[in-house]
Amino acid sequence: MQNVIAIAKSAKGPFLDEVMLDYEDRHRRRIVLRSRGGHQFLLDLEEVPDLREGDGIILGSGRIVLVRALPEELMEIHAQDAAHLARIAWHIGNRHLAAEVGANYLRIRADHVIAAMIEGLGGHVACAESAVQSGGRRLWRRQGDEPSRPWASP
Repeated sequence: MQNVIAIAKSAKGPFLDEVMLDYEDRHRRRIVLRSRGGHQFLLDLEEVPDLREGDGIILGSGRIVLVRALPEELMEIHAQDAAHLARIAWHIGNRHLAAEVGANYLRIRADHVIAAMIEGLGGHVACAESAVQSGGRRLWRRQGDEPSRPWASP
């Protein structure tokens, strides 16, 4: 089994293979992965990565495995206005849930208990299927923002 030596953001091919990962597996420090073509390798990093669609996992051989974000059941949340959406976002953040923040929506992983809470707050919940695009350890971000960890030491 090969070990992973690095992560390449927005990797360029050629690629050995691709690996389909859900949100949780794209944010794990240590895990044995198997690519679609059957290649098995060990991801064992010092820190939890923020793997995204299109990133590359560089193996000890120097070859690259392309990361694909696996679609998951999500809830898309809408509100009456930006202030109302911000209040709902606060409640989601208070529960430490990863969220994708858009201009007029929030997307989180499907959870019937959280859906009831959002509807109780006056929000609208619709089911969707997509890859979760939230940042790794930073829960709240807009699409296109670069990861930021102000608490991390340089």
